Amino acid sequence: MRSSRAGWPRWLRVEGHEAVHTQDLPRGNRTGDTAINELSMREQRAVITKDEDFVDMFLLRHQPYKLLLVSTGNISNEELEQLFQNNLEAILKSFETHDFVELDRSPP
Repeated sequence: MRSSRAGWPRWLRVEGHEAVHTQDLPRGNRTGDTAINELSMREQRAVITKDEDFVDMFLLRHQPYKLLLVSTGNISNEELEQLFQNNLEAILKSFETHDFVELDRSPP
């Protein structure tokens, strides 16, 4: 599997989940945080990000709808993809009872 950020939505769709990358939005990667939050709330989607600004917005306004913060530091796309594959079931289970989940390199 080719490792790229644009490949993440395809990989998640193969796993049976809906996913949209910011590159696929009308403003692409220039889409602002507010627009991403609005889309998340409107379509009840989780936002996956490394951006701490989303944590602040979540804590202040409970937006986006659900938030997955990736706290891995510098990591290759291949390593990140493997981390997601190894933890996808746990992430999904966590979202059943929590709206904010953090993914790091710690063992499960």
